[in-house]
Amino acid sequence: MKAVFMTDRGKVRQHNEDNGGIYMNSRGQRLAIVADGMGGHRAGDVASEMTLTSLKGLWDQTDDFQTADEAEGWLQKHIAEVNTILYEHSKVNEQCEGMGTTVVAAICTDRFATIANIGDSRCYILNESGFQQLTEDHSLVNELVRSGQITKEDAEHHPRKNVLLRALGTESAVEMDIKTITFEEGDLLLLCSDGLSNKVSVAEMSEILNSGGTLEEKASVLIEKANDNGGEDNITLVIAEYYESNESGMINDD
Repeated sequence: MKAVFMTDRGKVRQHNEDNGGIYMNSRGQRLAIVADGMGGHRAGDVASEMTLTSLKGLWDQTDDFQTADEAEGWLQKHIAEVNTILYEHSKVNEQCEGMGTTVVAAICTDRFATIANIGDSRCYILNESGFQQLTEDHSLVNELVRSGQITKEDAEHHPRKNVLLRALGTESAVEMDIKTITFEEGDLLLLCSDGLSNKVSVAEMSEILNSGGTLEEKASVLIEKANDNGGEDNITLVIAEYYESNESGMINDD
């Protein structure tokens, strides 16, 4: 397996409130994370960074996931724990009141990938069936689309596009979506914040991921495209590629 993480402040924002990374356990299994923080007084930085460091610390204690049930249970339990950590921190630190973050996380093994998400950071897959979104946005406009009140085209320019219905750390308890897919030779996973998905179309993402070049080059082109299309938000992504190899692969944890 190969994987790359990349983040960019964008062209407008003064600070980068996104966080993310790729972490490997003792068995070579990866945990990939993208978190897009929100909240006044740079509290978004705090929320996304606390999410990342908390999940990384818990991941460092893991050994091996033999089944999808084990991976799903791990994500369910520990993302809920992180929600409590963030919520309690916001209650005792006035400058962090109301802080929260999206999160999309994927446990990638040599047999399957298990994905959890809260908010509107997304996970896509590129495989023999094409390029498709695996996660559902927990946003107002997505609910309006799902209920038939607006079209997908309307959603792209809706004035309340950024209103989330779920976020990590804003309530004492949170629901998350979790699913497991088969991860096969040549498949690519793309995890990203809305700074990418709002600015680069599905067709453009697919074309870039299908192009030649390294994962780092593909990640750079995706971020460049988001910035060329406005770059109003922070842009963060992880690309993971599964392939058969006896080598440990490459990790970028910057």
